[in-house]
Amino acid sequence: MTAAWNSGAASDTGLLRERNEDRFWVDAEHGIFLVVDGIGGCAAGDVAAEIAVDSIRQSLAAFDGPADACVRAAILRANNRIFEEAAQHDEFAGMACVLTLAVVKDGRLTVGHVGDSRLYLIWNGAIRKITSDHSPVGEDEDAGELSEKEAMVHPRRNVVSRDVGSKPRVEDDRRFVEIRQCRFRRDAALLLCSDGLTDQLTAAQVLEIVEDYAGDADAVAVRLVEAANAAGGRDNITALFVAGGEFRGHRFAAGTATRARMAPARVRARRSALSGRAAFLAYGIIIGMLIWALLRIAR
Repeated sequence: MTAAWNSGAASDTGLLRERNEDRFWVDAEHGIFLVVDGIGGCAAGDVAAEIAVDSIRQSLAAFDGPADACVRAAILRANNRIFEEAAQHDEFAGMACVLTLAVVKDGRLTVGHVGDSRLYLIWNGAIRKITSDHSPVGEDEDAGELSEKEAMVHPRRNVVSRDVGSKPRVEDDRRFVEIRQCRFRRDAALLLCSDGLTDQLTAAQVLEIVEDYAGDADAVAVRLVEAANAAGGRDNITALFVAGGEFRGHRFAAGTATRARMAPARVRARRSALSGRAAFLAYGIIIGMLIWALLRIAR
């Protein structure tokens, strides 16, 4: 049986930051994948990210119900726990994070999202952003008022309009967490990432790397992080790649098909060369025998 999915992750401080405030969590057995980005410039963004991971892990372990309700409640509880910790420790005042949480169950993908981290769905040679950026620049990009490249270099690209932890939320606040649900096919893939990746790489550049996937999810995640660093590495960078059991990158598949088509051609070429050598040898023997016969007659 083919495994349900193959996952890999990579995270890096980047070239300009002093510490990495990104965190991620993978529970492949239960199909749970999480990327958290501590908000840079705020107090203890890394602490907020760690609290979010710990709280969501505990919440999902205790919940038993519809995936959308479990995801929403887990993020709401993480928000309130971060706020409470900040209220109790002056050095943590104002800490917050943004995050994207994905749960895959029975062929369905449920995404819970707050902020400007992202989730992409890759299928059939195309890439689609599932989440919306909760930021003025992201909203303008989603509305078509800014191009992707214009949004990537906008001076306010990192200003978010929604975060996890800066203020308390009531448990039934349905406007806070963005929930998206769709089918997750076995021949599709997911990418969860922090904005340190998408501020440096376009969706097309991400897709180009993913299309080389040949079974090693960690290698894809590492290549994405390396490419973001090569493009400038202005922020912490995290990539969490999840490939369905039947997913293969189109570029890898095309290369495999080309090699398969070329193999018979090489065999035919070898056979043709061997046939040519055999014919040359036969003609040589015949000509030699004719010369020998003529010499005997001449005597």
